Amino acid sequence: MRSFRKRPPGIDYLKMQKRQLGKSPLEVSGIGLGCMGMSAHYGQLDDKESMATILHALDRGINFFDTSDSYGVGKNEELLGQALKGRRDRAIVATKFGIIRGSKGEWLGVDGRPEYVYQACDASLQRLGMDVIDLYYVHRIDATVPIEETVGAMGRLVEQGKVRFLGLSEAGAHTIRRAHATHPITALQSEYSLWTRDAENEILPLCRDLGIGYVAYAPLGRGFLTGGIQAPEDLGDGDLRKNLPRFGPENIKHNAGLLQPLITLAKERDCTPAQIALAWVFTRGQDIVPIPGTKRRSYLDENIAALDIQMGKAECEVLEKIFKPGVAKGARYGEQHMKVLEM
Repeated sequence: MRSFRKRPPGIDYLKMQKRQLGKSPLEVSGIGLGCMGMSAHYGQLDDKESMATILHALDRGINFFDTSDSYGVGKNEELLGQALKGRRDRAIVATKFGIIRGSKGEWLGVDGRPEYVYQACDASLQRLGMDVIDLYYVHRIDATVPIEETVGAMGRLVEQGKVRFLGLSEAGAHTIRRAHATHPITALQSEYSLWTRDAENEILPLCRDLGIGYVAYAPLGRGFLTGGIQAPEDLGDGDLRKNLPRFGPENIKHNAGLLQPLITLAKERDCTPAQIALAWVFTRGQDIVPIPGTKRRSYLDENIAALDIQMGKAECEVLEKIFKPGVAKGARYGEQHMKVLEM
């Protein structure tokens, strides 16, 4: 479990940093809240604490909330919509479509057909209890459907007033270019952290060239960079990470061996490894917005406090030398899911 360093006296939570997503007028808090774990994949659920965490985020100046129709098979959208009821004007809501799951959450594939785009959007709006989605992503790219058709349908949702801005998730460079030529893309959401730096070579430069914002999910490496997961036994029942190769017994020992410089630096700075990992992401550019997920208010406060940590060039260089691109052993997802990733 992560220890929590309280914020220094005199810092006003409400003075939240803001970042603009791409060339759009969409201005979001410097850190967002990933809501997936509130309804799926990370062990025992607690709707009461999750709701309290969403409201706490609003009170602390966070306005950017991320969900998907696949999280909890729609339950996460319902939870977020319920929490934001009467507070919609204070929130920028991002959701996604394209991953198809069965009633028990089992993976059934992806769907990017235009007719499904319309169906999925209407269903998300109903679950959220909202009239418009601020940022609508295609969650995974359907290789059987030209991206122009998928994004073209998404663009018509903008024309209809059901969606404000469009995004892609885990899309490759060729897809990003074609999608952006069809309709302006506001944000690309893909994994990015110290141990997942794949985007740095081609994707981040391309996004900057096209004026597309980058939303970094799993900036704490799905909890790995907190320092609290160093063996498979550290994961509880029902935890998605038990099925991810990087957390498997054949890889976790090597990966845990990377953590010591991060832990050492955190001790020197009187903060947590998680805060250092987030602070590093903040140094990567004003066009990157991390959305660490949590379902607890204490961890939310810890994540927000990372905004106050100023990383020195030498400190960043030490971490980047250890966490070189590709240094982590194991794929990010299982074989089935890796087949639909373009990055």
